Amino acid sequence: MDLSGIISISGKPGLFKVVAQSKNNIIVESLIDNKRIPAYSTDRISALEDISIYTYEEDVPLKEVYTSLATKENCGEGPSHKESLNKLSAYLEEILPDYDQDRVYPSDIKKLFQWYNILQKAGLIKLEEEKKEEEPKEEAKKKKATEKAADKKPAAKKPAAKKETTKKAAPKKAAKKEDKEKK
Repeated sequence: MDLSGIISISGKPGLFKVVAQSKNNIIVESLIDNKRIPAYSTDRISALEDISIYTYEEDVPLKEVYTSLATKENCGEGPSHKESLNKLSAYLEEILPDYDQDRVYPSDIKKLFQWYNILQKAGLIKLEEEKKEEEPKEEAKKKKATEKAADKKPAAKKPAAKKETTKKAAPKKAAKKEDKEKK
């Protein structure tokens, strides 16, 4: 699951994907309706890859929480953020048993599930195992390519062609004139 380039803008509903950058703003595309809008430096922007959930021991990155949620739901849709807070809290406790109930607010829990469902509908929820299966195939192809390149003997280097130095004609003529004058 790759959350890089996915942001939340305070005051605007949903999640956004960063499309382009300019001097004064960034262009973002909504994951809900695919509309593009500018986001300015005065907007409060949060990158999803930087967000983490408070636990009693260490903070857990949002990516890990979504990975465990995707594993439980088999990459399907999670519970709606409109369900009762008790149901959502109990569900979060199943996924992340040691989350800090005092520091994780109810609005944060609702936002967590709302964002997950937005990412799932956009097709961005994928488990890492799928990528790990693809990587060995790619690595095997790369190894074969490097082995083939190593098997080929490098071509013998040809010595650089020596340039014949040509003497300037003017000095020869001048030297001949001097010789004639001497005679």
